[in-house]
Order: sequence, then structure tokens, then C-alpha cells
Amino acid sequence: MKTMPKVNKFMTALPHTIGADISVKKAIELMREFRIRHLPVQKGGQLVGVISDRDIALARSFQGPGELNVDDVMTPDPYVVKLEASLDDVVLEMAEHKYGCAIVQQENGKIVGILTDNDALRILGETLRQHYKTAAA
Repeated sequence: MKTMPKVNKFMTALPHTIGADISVKKAIELMREFRIRHLPVQKGGQLVGVISDRDIALARSFQGPGELNVDDVMTPDPYVVKLEASLDDVVLEMAEHKYGCAIVQQENGKIVGILTDNDALRILGETLRQHYKTAAA
């Protein structure tokens, strides 16, 4: 019987992060440059939130003139998992609570990866392709 893979096998290692006091404009620039939709937010070296392209779009739809910082827009207390977390548990939790990502941390709190909803869809697609190609053969 196969064992369930761990999240660390499928996560994006060493994700880009951003400081809570940085401007949303800079967050947008980083997201565009690296073609990503989520940035873990840190303050004093600690994870305090996550900012997504959806957070930015929603905030900008209500925002008048003036500059927003990341901590004005971020989602606090993001979904966090450990490297050894079972992939099925992580993706089912993401789906149940509509989390756009899971931040992967070491025991010491260091951010070591991110698993996004896009990653989960890619995993599903690859699994289906492999299963049905094998079944058809």
C-alpha cells in the first residue's frame, strides 16, 4: 500500500515574502515580476499574514485616494502547515475553508514553502492523467 505524500514534495520552496509595512504598490510589482498570486507577510521575522491578488483587488475597489500598506490589506493568521503534513489533509482543508494557499513552516517558524490552490489543481490534473492513462493501457 502506498503512503500519502507529504506537502513538502509538492510545495514551492522558499517563496517570496513581503514586509507588513511595505506598500501595496510594491506587492503588486513583486507579484507581477514573479508571476505569483500570494505573498506571505512578515513582521519582525514572524509570519503575520498573507496577501493575495484578490485581497488587493477587493481593497482597491473600496479604497479612495491614498497609499495602502500590505498590513492594511493582508489576511491575518494564514493557514500554516508543517513540512511533514500529509498532502491530502492540506488540500482538503484548503478546499473546505476556501484557503488560497497553505504556508509551510519549519518547527522554528521559518517559512520554507507555499502550496497554492493552483498547485493543488496541478497535482489533481497530474494524478488524473496518470490514473486514466494507466487504466486505458
